[in-house]
Amino acid sequence: MQNLILIGFMGAGKTSVGNCLAQESGMTFVDTDERIVAEQGMEISAIFEKYGEPYFRDLETALLERMQNDTDHSVISVGGGMPVRERNRDLLRSLGCVVYLLASKETILGRVRNDGTRPMLSGENLETRVERLMREREALYREAAHLMIQTDGYSVPEVAQMIRLEARKFGY
Repeated sequence: MQNLILIGFMGAGKTSVGNCLAQESGMTFVDTDERIVAEQGMEISAIFEKYGEPYFRDLETALLERMQNDTDHSVISVGGGMPVRERNRDLLRSLGCVVYLLASKETILGRVRNDGTRPMLSGENLETRVERLMREREALYREAAHLMIQTDGYSVPEVAQMIRLEARKFGY
């Protein structure tokens, strides 16, 4: 499968970079969160509120399992929590070249501060929540990734170019 899968913390640039990369490479862009929203007929925040996080994570796993057979030549942006499950990390790696987009806590905070659509950021102090989640997820992102690309200080097209150059090492 010739897919590029973008993982990383919310606000790392997965959707923006993914769209740019897909357009420039003639690939299809797939956002797993958008697919889940379309399939469920409700926003992710509503899914979390009505059914809880474990149910949402089950939806992510089921989607990845289906994508093993129906997704090729695509740039895939996944939700920030998708790689938390070991099963999902295995599925992501079998789906294609997994690229971890890294961003500093300050960059993330600047991008998500006024975004009320992210259920994982509700509750405690935003900076505390982001710091804790980033710390919890860092090793899992690294475990899932074939490549790691730092996004701080780079434009979306520059990050897309770095991914194209690095992914060539994996035959993409």
